[in-house]
This record gives sequence, structure tokens and C-alpha cells, in this order.
Amino acid sequence: MPKVLISDKMSPLAEQVFKERGLDVDYKPGLDKDELAAIIAKYDGLAVRSSTKVTPKILDAAKNLKVIGRAGIGVDNIDVAAATNSGVVVMNTPFGNSITTAEHALAMLMALARQIPQANASTHEGKWEKSKFMGVELTGKTLGLIGCGNIGSIVAERALGLRMKVLAYDPYLSVERAADLGVTKVDLDELLSRADFITLHTPLTDQTRGLIGKQAFARMKDGVRIVNCARGGLVDEAALLEALDGGKVAGAALDVFAEEPATANPLFGHERVICTPHLGAATTEAQVNVARQVAEQMADFLLTGGVMNALNMPSLSAEEAPRLKPYMALADEIGSFAGQLTETGLKRVVVEYEGHVAGLNTKPLTAAILCGLLSPLMDSVNMVNAPVIAKERNIDLTEVSHDREGDYHTLIRLTVETEKRTRTVSGTLFSNQAPRLVEVNGVRLEAELAPHMLYVVNDDKPGFIGALGSLLGQNGVNIATFALGRREEGEEAVALVAVDDALRDIVLDQVAALAHVRQVKRLSF
Repeated sequence: MPKVLISDKMSPLAEQVFKERGLDVDYKPGLDKDELAAIIAKYDGLAVRSSTKVTPKILDAAKNLKVIGRAGIGVDNIDVAAATNSGVVVMNTPFGNSITTAEHALAMLMALARQIPQANASTHEGKWEKSKFMGVELTGKTLGLIGCGNIGSIVAERALGLRMKVLAYDPYLSVERAADLGVTKVDLDELLSRADFITLHTPLTDQTRGLIGKQAFARMKDGVRIVNCARGGLVDEAALLEALDGGKVAGAALDVFAEEPATANPLFGHERVICTPHLGAATTEAQVNVARQVAEQMADFLLTGGVMNALNMPSLSAEEAPRLKPYMALADEIGSFAGQLTETGLKRVVVEYEGHVAGLNTKPLTAAILCGLLSPLMDSVNMVNAPVIAKERNIDLTEVSHDREGDYHTLIRLTVETEKRTRTVSGTLFSNQAPRLVEVNGVRLEAELAPHMLYVVNDDKPGFIGALGSLLGQNGVNIATFALGRREEGEEAVALVAVDDALRDIVLDQVAALAHVRQVKRLSF
């Protein structure tokens, strides 16, 4: 059975779920990088929170690793690009702590408006400074959301309930979705200039790092208040300190910092700054939810092939996986067939889905085709890294779906353009289970692929089939199946011959020497 390592502190429910699903699991939180590198090769799955750093060094040592599950949203501690190149699926749990994090942002918003932490500390010291802690109301104020995804949309809903006006900046937010939420979609400049409060709910990327810096503060109205419960690094902390001291920013509430754990920071001790130690997801409910979800997702992947909330692979639910299994096999065979015939650089790949298959989840099928296509040409290719490898090599990929049915109830057609030629391969399922090739380069045939096969392209001439059969027999090669097809009488013909054992080079040379032969290939599946 697959073996999983939990390397960060996590709810016991995660370990329980793994065991209930029949997986072998070790719970070892607190490993340092060297200890993790020393043992990671034993595991098929790695479950983490934010403490474990999954670096290229760890991935190089993880020879059997298939999936990394992050119990939470952010994957700053995981080198996703390196994991993808290593063929490792990276999953997170984007919904498990959404409400908890949104509620913390709202709590920070209220605490900031009424200076609650400062007033609390003052009162505990025996002071009674009512006039010092004059706050502001949220009702009627404009809240600017930077990011309006899972968490941002919950904040928007609650803020509207507080009678705030809500602006949202999010490049992925549609006008229709904004209308459904009751928010006004704006660009970043307009949000900065209009908002009384600004709260961030966006991931940390190269594009968003330092998003709120000197220039952004300059565009804000005087007395603005900032809340960041998303990711440290989104706000330039030095620029924020300058804006606080200069009076541009009336207050800031921060749950995240550029360097964590944050035991020292220039903002600490500032009278108008509220800080918490990355508590966004720190509720009992959230910890249980993300632990359960990450374990269920990883178990589904390792046991059934289901892929949910993956950052580097198309989603495939545990319910879909069994239904797609025969189509995945067909896709892999089509890709592998074309890949084994490819001898020059790939330029363009077109995948067409026709009939019943066009209504299914075709993203994993395309990944399977690319994996099959590229595997004969290079090492260490799988469904995770095949699309990335194709992109890195400037291979143009096009997917087309046709709802119509042609000659077959379901059909997948692969067209591969190389530096020298264009090749097509089509396949279908017999009885919705058994993969069959039904067309090669415009030549119709019906072939079941086998572990050892001979592919021959020849001129359609009398006596060729007999000559080929005799040659194989003379060499002690037993024929299992023999599939034939031709374009037109006397033109190009194709033979796909399944044999019991791998063909020797000398046999291939003899076949190539037969009259009318254009191409000979040894294939394996």
C-alpha cells in the first residue's frame, strides 16, 4: 500500500483518515531539512502545513514521491515548479479555512476601527483613557478588497451586512460574479483612491510581491486603514512604517509578515499597528477541516487516481477516475503510438475529442496523451510534468471537442506535426472498455495494441502479406494479431502486427529489405 509522511503538526484526524483508507502513515512533525531528505525516499505522499520547506533538494531525494498535500491554502513553502518538473502533484485545501480566515480579517477590521487591543492594554494598566481611543464606524465606509476569491468573497458578504460599500480589484473576477456578490469591480488605482479600509486576499507571487508599496500608499486617501491576513510580502513593511509615521495611514492590522516566525519587526510596538502571529486559519474547526480534506484528497489520488485542488495538474474527482480509466488507457496508447513513430522535433499537437468523450473531463486525457507522446522521446515524463515539458519546448497544443458522433460513438484523434511531416492517429473504445486504434495517417484499420508489435508501411502490392508472414515464421516469430488497412488500391498500406516476443534487430532489417516496404518500426506498449 502507498506510504505517507505527515511532517508538520496536524489534527490527528489526518492520520486517522489515512489509516481508515488503508494507507501506511508516519506522523513525524518537526523534522529538519536533513532529516527529511534522509527518509523522504520511502514515501509516496507528503502531508505538510507551513513549517516543512519542500525544496529542490528534498524533491531530488524523494524518488518515490507522487503527491504533496498542503493542509491550507498557501504553498509558499513548496517549490511548485520543482515539484512539477519532478512529476509530483501539489494539492492544497482552498476551502477548509476560508471562513476562519475571512472572520479573522473582519475581526482585525473591527479591532482597527475601534483600537480595541490598545484600549484593552491601557485599561489593564489601570488607566481610563476614553478620549484617547476615539474610533470610527464601519457603516457607510468604503472597503477595498484586493482579491475576491474564496476568502475575499466571504469578507465582502459580511462587510455588506455591516452596511459598508465594497470595491473589489481582482483580474479574475467577472462582472457577473461581482454583481452576484453585490460589489463594484474596479481597477487597482480606483480602489486605492476611494477606499477607507483596504484588506488583502491574494496569493504571494512575483506579480503581487510588494503590491502595496510607496507608490500605492501615495495614491491612497489620507487616514486609510490597512488589513493584511493573506501573505507577508504583499505589503512593503518599510513603506508602511513610513506611511504610518507620516500620517497617510491611520492604522494597520497585520496577521502575516515578510519574515516568519516574526520575532522582531520595525512595525512591532507602533501605537497604531495591531499584530497577530499568523492566526488566520487558527481555529479548531479550520484545523480539523484542512487535515481531513488533505488526507482525503491524497488518499483519493494514491488509491484511485482522483485529483482535487491540484495546482499543477487537471482536477479529476474520485468518482470520475473509474469512469475515465478506459479513456485514459486509450489516450496513453494513442500518444505512445505517435511518440514511438516520431523521429524529429515536435512542433504542434492537436487533440480532438468526438462523440461521447467530448462531454467528459478531457483535461486529464490530454495530459495522458502528452505523457504517452513524450515518454518515448525523453526520460521521467508523467501526466504532471508532460504539459510543462511541452510548453518549455514550444510545442503548440490545441484541444478541440466535437459533440457530434461520426463513425464511432466516441473517438480521440491525435495530430502530430514534426519538423518533417504530419501524422494522425485515432482511437476508440469497444464496448466502452477496450481501446482500439482505428486510423493511422488516414488509413483505416482496427488494431488492439499489445506489448510487442511490428509497424509496417508499404505499397499495396499482391503477395506482400504472404512474404511478411513467411519471413516472420522463418525467424520463429509467432503472430498474435494482424491488422491491415490501405488508403486506396495500390497506394499506401499499413500493417500492425502483434507478436509474442520482442523483435530482434535482424528481423527488422529483413522486413525493411522486403520489396515495397517504406517504413518499419518496433513498438511496445
